[in-house]
Amino acid sequence: MTELGRVLIGIGLVLVVCGAVVLLVGKVGMPLGRLPGDFTWRGKHTTVYFPLGTSILISVVLTLVFWVLGRWGK
Repeated sequence: MTELGRVLIGIGLVLVVCGAVVLLVGKVGMPLGRLPGDFTWRGKHTTVYFPLGTSILISVVLTLVFWVLGRWGK
């Protein structure tokens, strides 16, 4: 049971850090969600939003972070 507790605490810490990053990005004024390449289609009764540009940016940033952590850990 201790392993499960550690995993749950780790997941909780990751969620807290992600929440803090989202709050900081919102306060700084970065236009995540409104970048070029983010598509929005508004129909009569529906709205479809596809954040392609934001997804690519987040993917590149996370790739660099994990690459640096992987190099640093060796």
